[in-house]
Amino acid sequence: MAGERPLIVLAAGGTGGHLFPAQALAEELRRRGYDIHLMTDERVRDYGKNFPASATHVVPSATLSLGKPLQVPGRAFRLYRGYRQARGILASVKPKAVVGFGGYPSFPPILAASRLGIPSCVHDQNAVMGRANRMLSRFATRVASSFPVLMGLPEQAKSKLVVTGNPVRDIALQEKAAPYPSLTAQEPFNLLVFGGSQGARFFGEFMPKVIAALSPEMLATLHLVQQVRPEDMEQVKSAYGSLSFSFDLQPFFMDMPKRIAASHLVVCRSGASTIAELGVIGRPAIMVPLPHALDNDQLRNAESFAKAGAGWIRPQAELEPKAFAQFLTRLRYQQGELAEAAEKALGHGRPDAASRLADLTEFLAGTHSK
Repeated sequence: MAGERPLIVLAAGGTGGHLFPAQALAEELRRRGYDIHLMTDERVRDYGKNFPASATHVVPSATLSLGKPLQVPGRAFRLYRGYRQARGILASVKPKAVVGFGGYPSFPPILAASRLGIPSCVHDQNAVMGRANRMLSRFATRVASSFPVLMGLPEQAKSKLVVTGNPVRDIALQEKAAPYPSLTAQEPFNLLVFGGSQGARFFGEFMPKVIAALSPEMLATLHLVQQVRPEDMEQVKSAYGSLSFSFDLQPFFMDMPKRIAASHLVVCRSGASTIAELGVIGRPAIMVPLPHALDNDQLRNAESFAKAGAGWIRPQAELEPKAFAQFLTRLRYQQGELAEAAEKALGHGRPDAASRLADLTEFLAGTHSK
């Protein structure tokens, strides 16, 4: 019908790590006049409430774990059902292109797009290519990477690679290159601690021991903002309440980019979206990669950020509260080191990532005539 906006389908699993960059691309494509549909899994109800799509299609998917052979047939059949459903939807809505953001929820839509002759792209947020994307790279038209070096990219897919960076949402771009807050020995020291559900649990246990090991002089100017799980809130609040310092504890921060911009230093996990937002806003971080993460992707993300001079890696297994408190104290009183790391973080960031990925999507959409 004349006047209809061209359609792009985005495929992303229902976790923040996959949905946030997909949301950033959706926001940019909508500004360019495209209609957006989202293909995802059931978890979108928790993470995708603000996703700017005119339609959301929940498609069956499953993780193929070869370490659990008894589960493989059932999960493979679920993926096949998802493929059949995705193929039917794509054949009906006729998108110009399909962009997947990793995880097995991307598997049925990208495979269906390949079979239907619809141009497609898989975007990998991490420095190590995810297992689903590795398999999908043989079917996709292009592979987009957040990092200049993408580990695990199959040899036959290297000619498809385009480095775009990891798109960040508009709410983060609003804080782009925010001026680093003034920090002298007498001024408040703003420390932000967060890490998703698993990170919040660990930091909820570890940080009270760290804070208890700080000197009275350090506590006098400390302002701590920390994500704490609801079930841990009373215990952490009680531990901090026995000390004399300023703190703000919440289970979830809707305005996390503003909190990052207001901080002097961040203590966090090293998921891809976290690293991307730290780089765009320009804040240094002490990163504690999630242990036993698949393919060590969080460690590789952290290594890229640290290598740029933007932060420091502290493996969880090696953390000790008193030593960590001493490290925080050193950074707090050597303000030039933090300000310099903030500058290096900006150099690592790619604020134009959503625009670059949108350019690639438009290029693919232009190759699809029907």
